[in-house]
Amino acid sequence: MEDLDYRVNVAVIGAGWAGMAAAVALAQKNTRVTVFEAARHLGGRARAVEIDGIELDNGQHILIGAYCETLRLMRAVGADPDKLLLRQPLAIEYPGKFSLRAPRLPARLHLGAALLTASGLSWSERMAAARFMTKMRDNGYRIAADLPVAELLAQHRQTGALARYLWEPMCVSALNTPPASASARIFLNVLRDGLDGARGSSDFLIPRADLGRLFPLPAAAYVSANGGSLLLGTPVRDLDKCADGFAINAGPQRYSHVVLAVGPHQADTLLDRFEQLATTRLKVAALEYQPIYTCYLQYPQQVSMPQPMTGFDGGCIQWIFDRGRLNGTAGLLAAVISARGAHQNSTQEELASAIHRELADFLPGLPAPVWSRVIAEKRATFSCRPNVVRPENRTAVDRLYLAGDYTASDYPATLESAVRSGVLAANLVLEKS
Repeated sequence: MEDLDYRVNVAVIGAGWAGMAAAVALAQKNTRVTVFEAARHLGGRARAVEIDGIELDNGQHILIGAYCETLRLMRAVGADPDKLLLRQPLAIEYPGKFSLRAPRLPARLHLGAALLTASGLSWSERMAAARFMTKMRDNGYRIAADLPVAELLAQHRQTGALARYLWEPMCVSALNTPPASASARIFLNVLRDGLDGARGSSDFLIPRADLGRLFPLPAAAYVSANGGSLLLGTPVRDLDKCADGFAINAGPQRYSHVVLAVGPHQADTLLDRFEQLATTRLKVAALEYQPIYTCYLQYPQQVSMPQPMTGFDGGCIQWIFDRGRLNGTAGLLAAVISARGAHQNSTQEELASAIHRELADFLPGLPAPVWSRVIAEKRATFSCRPNVVRPENRTAVDRLYLAGDYTASDYPATLESAVRSGVLAANLVLEKS
């Protein structure tokens, strides 16, 4: 380890993916960094939890090959993506209804082949999808004015099975916002870089390990090994600008820069301390939120799904992940429900029972689960609406920066957005050092 630059002493508030990305990026440049985290665990809204002695996640996440910064930082901190992630070419399966699989062909050819060979689509729907992608590509995936995804699809005749099994699930999965109220502009950015980028960009990367081991835990080890500090169970209640830097919780330590990397609804009380941040506070206050529900059901070990990830249609389940196929926890299934919906009106017991009934229809003879648990992240992401105004990383307070998946970006609230925001905030710190 090279000597640290003691002229710069950065406080990162929040140890989620954005905060840990900022801390790693700073540690890579031999910058002294202290991470404050109110909880006693790392990862924020994408973390490991323990249920009945089993390490699970507070939500079943899926990455894609276009997550370049996430994969780069994973490698930098010693988390090997090839071992920790199952790489699977783009494959969307609604058994008996729809199937799309991308062959291992060069970029763009793989997408064309996937659309033209998809089952469950009429020939006219396949050609309509090809025309839509060609039109978007010719326009540079830009539109003159933002509008809901549902309207964009209707304008380009992306209806029927094409919308129901391809574009709408892709919108909800990526933006965590229903197509009727989701930003078409941001959706097109996802299509551009994920579906129509390099061939591997559209690959699904499904975690084989819990989210903590993917990045937050090895990131913490990397920061510590490079002279940084992590203070878990240490909430930041007071943040003040002083002549010689920033003071946290009225302590004697001064920090030259601060990266505020907590969720937007958690940042309010700290932002309120600075009159210069009135505009930023208004942008944060205007954000709306969408939930993600994950229901884990532990069945006998012989229970399994036909593939690691299966789409469901017509009920409350959107996707089922077979954890036995992913990380060896035989019989454990994870049902994911993104965005708002009627499921929010059910109790956890009612929701778990409804999900079991849907699974029993799909897997005849399915026994009752040994146990089930619903994890509801009610503010999992901001609502990615058309023309949503997001705050910048740079604030009106000198040397105070924001980091998080909600900051200004071309992308929705994803792990990649959080990581990119953290790295950008770190780069702004280094520019001012």
